[in-house]
Amino acid sequence: MLQLIKSSAPATQCTFKTAWFAKAARKRRIADQVLCKAIDEVRAGKGVNLGGGVWKKRLNDNRDRSIILAQDGARWFFVYLFMKKDRENISLSEERQFKALAVSYAQLSEDRLLALLELDELVEICHGDDS
Repeated sequence: MLQLIKSSAPATQCTFKTAWFAKAARKRRIADQVLCKAIDEVRAGKGVNLGGGVWKKRLNDNRDRSIILAQDGARWFFVYLFMKKDRENISLSEERQFKALAVSYAQLSEDRLLALLELDELVEICHGDDS
């Protein structure tokens, strides 16, 4: 998939999950196909926009909540997952931290993004129309 990133025009939509999120999703048995569908739904307005590039999306038949970051609509990052039964929502402090993180992810250069992919800190799960 690294080739897809290298050859992508900036407007191409790509979706990633962090290494932490990948591990949490694997434990919750949430497949990449489900995450790609969730991104399509968020783009269609079926998610909660918390502002500042932070989105909340229900997953797994409404049992789980994900936090997704996206500043420009071209790159989407799944960064946090929690079970509805464990907590109702993220705190205001966490929301502020996610907003700051969204700005950081928006400023990632292609080279830095590739490096994070090669280090397995990020995993690309959807690319353009592949979702």
